[in-house]
This record gives sequence, C-alpha cells and structure tokens, in this order.
Amino acid sequence: MQPWQVLDLGTRSYRDVWAHQLELVEQRQREALPDTLIVVEHPHVFTLGRRRESRGNVLAAGDVEVIEIERGGDVTYHGPGQLVAYPIVLLRDGERDLHKYLRNLEEAVIRTCARFGLPADREPGKTGVWTGADRTRKKLCSMGIACRKWVTFHGLALNVTTDLAYFQRINPCGFESNIMSSVAAQLDRDVDLASVRAALVAELGDVLGRRQSHTESSTSAFGAGSSLP
Repeated sequence: MQPWQVLDLGTRSYRDVWAHQLELVEQRQREALPDTLIVVEHPHVFTLGRRRESRGNVLAAGDVEVIEIERGGDVTYHGPGQLVAYPIVLLRDGERDLHKYLRNLEEAVIRTCARFGLPADREPGKTGVWTGADRTRKKLCSMGIACRKWVTFHGLALNVTTDLAYFQRINPCGFESNIMSSVAAQLDRDVDLASVRAALVAELGDVLGRRQSHTESSTSAFGAGSSLP
C-alpha cells in the first residue's frame, strides 16, 4: 500500500480549502509530498460544477455564497454536519481509470454507512451513494472530482447530521431537493460525527490502497509554509 497523510481541518471555509487543494495538487505533481486526504466540514456554501445547467439549478441561494469550481457534476451544498473528503492522490499505473476511482469512493462510503447499520448502495447510471428501495430512494453522498496530470482533487460529501433544509434552495445534482437525506435522518437517531469521520478515513484508505502515515490537525495543516491564513 502507498502511504498518505491525513489532514483533519475541522471546520474551514470552502475557498480556503479549495486554495489549499490546488497548492497540494501542484506539490504532489512534483512529488514534493505524499498522497494526502483532507477531511473537513464547511460553513454553508453552494458549489457549481462544470455542467452547463448547474447555474440554473440554484433556486434561491439567499445568504449562502455560490462558488463556481472545476470539479465535475452539478450544484451541491456543503455545510455543518456534512463530512467532506478530498483525496489528493497521484494515480499510478493500474489506477488510471477515473470511473473506477469514483466507484472506489462510493465503495468507501457504502462500507462506512454499513458500520453504522445503514444499508447503502449505488444508483445505476448515477454517481454517489444512495439508500432505500424504489420510491423511498434517498441520496446520502454527492461526489465530484477533478484530475490534473493524474493527481486527483475535490471528492465527496457525506451527509451525516446535515440540516437538509438547505438543499431546498437548489436542485442538488439536478434532482429535486427531497431526494437528499442523511445518515442520522435515515437511522432516526443521533450519530457521532467524529466516529463517522474515523470510519470514512479508514475505508477510503482501504479501497484506495493507501496506508495512513500520520494525521495533522487544522492548526498544523495551515501552519508555516502555507499561503493560507
């Protein structure tokens, strides 16, 4: 397994972490650092992917900032109670299949949900992780990635204890807002976010074939040498 470092950034603004991702991508391309997994929560924000129709799927942003970014996909929401994971990974020979990479991200989330007693799976022809059957299908996790010189960035957003009302301001990933749910809502009980974070980190490492070398906190991750505050 390849080593990677895990950066637990706590809660950070989307723009700060986006800039930090780009910095890490450039360093990874030069092999100046190992593969890196960022885990973070964001304050309320809507992000627009590369799909042309994504701007039209913002219905009423209100006081929530809207940011256009370079990942694939449509509009989505990030906010408190949602675990966001950004793998900055140099895909090696045998890994350079972005569809397989996305399926691996989905698999990690499916396994994470199973640890907490929530059956989850894929929706044919769609990206992300879902739960329920037939008319009760709900989406738990949205995904959108980018890749430069075989270094991945952006990633996944798993709704754990998320305030689902914010999805009503958009058509998330082009769907109606009521398609979205969370781990806590589906289990109908409180869920410990830190426990889900630890499980997700472990499962991502397993499916991507990365072994955690160390974990950095929010303070050290944005310490000396970083261009971010």
